[in-house]
Amino acid sequence: MNDKIVNVLFAGIGGQGIIKASDMLTEAAFRLGYDVKKSELHGMSQRGGSVSSDVRFGKKVFSPMIPKGEADYLVAVSEDQIDVCGSYLKQDGIIIRPTDIDPQDAASKMLNIAMLGKLNSMLKFPEELWFELIRGTFKPEVAEANIAAFLRAQKGN
Repeated sequence: MNDKIVNVLFAGIGGQGIIKASDMLTEAAFRLGYDVKKSELHGMSQRGGSVSSDVRFGKKVFSPMIPKGEADYLVAVSEDQIDVCGSYLKQDGIIIRPTDIDPQDAASKMLNIAMLGKLNSMLKFPEELWFELIRGTFKPEVAEANIAAFLRAQKGN
């Protein structure tokens, strides 16, 4: 494990599963032995309010908040949040958008998990770890559909 801190900013609208996705990434990084810090900002979900969550992991992380211009990844579950959170992305940072996901998954309640799959195509965390987390989070019939969406996005299908 090198000293680099990885900064992932999740952004979307209330009800899109931003907190759940960031919780799962936090748990995955923790299980892999990283020091992890997480922060979240809840909007008014009834009114379509913004929700964001910062996840930072590495050898040693001191603050849960991603400084402006330092996010490695912006997982924009809602496209309109790119303008809201774009200033946090580093110059060579990567934006993951719903358009990067299979249209069927992008239009489903599995979008947040599919976005994790796309993110994992870059993070390269073990698939089995994600499967365990997904199965531990959702009912069996829902878990398997989410695993399929995760894999489609991770493989770019």
